Amino acid sequence: MTMTAAPLAVLVSSRAVLPTASGSLTISPATVSVSPATGKIVSVVAEIVPRTSFPAETTYLDYTPKLLLPGLVDAHVHLNEPGRTEWEGFWTGTRAAASGGVTTVIDMPLNAIPPTTTVRGFQEKLAASEGQCWVDVAFYGGVVPGNADELKPLVEAGVDEFPAISPKDMALAMKTLKDCTTTLMFHAEMEEEPRATGPSNDDDDDPSTDVTAYQTFLNSRPPTLETAAVREILSAAHVAPSLHLHIVHLSAAQCIPLLKEARAKGVNITAETCFHYLGLSAEEIETGDTRHKCCPPIREGRNRDRLWEELVAGDACIKTVVSDHSPCTPELKLLPEAAAPGRDEERKSGKEETNNNNNNNNKTNPGDFMSAWGGISSVGLGLPIIHSAAKQRGSKPSKTPTITDIVRLCCQATAEQVGLSHRKGSIRTGMDADICVFDDADVWTFTRADMRWKNKCSPWEGHEFTGRIKETWLRGRKIFELGAQNGGFAEGKPFGESITEKRTV
Repeated sequence: MTMTAAPLAVLVSSRAVLPTASGSLTISPATVSVSPATGKIVSVVAEIVPRTSFPAETTYLDYTPKLLLPGLVDAHVHLNEPGRTEWEGFWTGTRAAASGGVTTVIDMPLNAIPPTTTVRGFQEKLAASEGQCWVDVAFYGGVVPGNADELKPLVEAGVDEFPAISPKDMALAMKTLKDCTTTLMFHAEMEEEPRATGPSNDDDDDPSTDVTAYQTFLNSRPPTLETAAVREILSAAHVAPSLHLHIVHLSAAQCIPLLKEARAKGVNITAETCFHYLGLSAEEIETGDTRHKCCPPIREGRNRDRLWEELVAGDACIKTVVSDHSPCTPELKLLPEAAAPGRDEERKSGKEETNNNNNNNNKTNPGDFMSAWGGISSVGLGLPIIHSAAKQRGSKPSKTPTITDIVRLCCQATAEQVGLSHRKGSIRTGMDADICVFDDADVWTFTRADMRWKNKCSPWEGHEFTGRIKETWLRGRKIFELGAQNGGFAEGKPFGESITEKRTV
């Protein structure tokens, strides 16, 4: 019996970022045929094939001169649900991702209740996600004191790991996972040595300290917190020489030489940085604007320059760029207009969050950087941020990422980092047909109306960007089109999948 092939969709442009035989990336004309039925890329031709070459029923879309890029893989997103769904949830968080060309997010479970530190907790998280995801979602697991026995079962369930633990627990996690195909991830901040006894020099106890000044907060999180943690991690790396170690949300450029030296000696360690560390600087943060608070903190412009330079270094240790979308309710940010009753109780419910600073006092000053919750909302905004910032740095072309570098950092390498490079992060035959259409010439201003995450609070409000996502395709189907009906969401309901396959690479 002859089988009739389902109609294809053909996406065409004079500019697409495609992989070469060597694994590098290039800009080329392209005709990309995708199957809505299988969700895969059927073929990629590095030229524009005319409409007449395809059957009449084929959907043929020419996006010239816009760019065709692989869907972004955001490997660090806090979706919170269940337990803190008022902060963020699968429905809103993944819609925001889809609107920004992100087709895969990896959920970081730090603020979720229950956390995915047990298989049971992971199953609850998975159940909460069903029917709510507008993009594909994979999951990290957590290492906490006492859960070493849960780590291998979490890996078997398709969950990666991350710790927020003591050096002793860290070494135990490394030993437990040393033969597993997984990645052990670290929020790298710790005191270099125990504080001396005697009078406290904590800024929070000094009534003369201006807690609404960003510099006060920045002084409380010096680069030594990150370098001390990196040194501690490297000192234990010999326990699991083949295990991939990864530093999340690296902000301090002082860590770079430590990581590069370790990598040169054969230590399997990498780092990621975040869009906000590349697009913002401490000098630009106004008094009391706690929307900018995150941990590690946004540092000075000269530090930002060193991060940018590392992105394009031949021996770079920073391999990926992610959002670290870390939302909360506006009240927890203590913005002057958002200082609301009940804020302290909400903060108390989240006091175990290691991303928050260690200040547990009862200050409620509007604009108080020391008491406000730490985290920045930006999922789905990463491509405009990094592309715009790169253009602004155009006077330093040798040290500025190109669009192919951006795809490497935000698509190709992030997919590899989380073990999904066999299906995500690249426009090539056989891959998931995840594609975003990017107008790199569109100049626009980000407003609150553009925020599709749950709580419309972000330091990016009012920023002008160059480059905007026009369409997002997930597994061969258009899920978002800017300006279209229903807020731009082309499908009537989400069809994102939970990715729980066992990691093999």
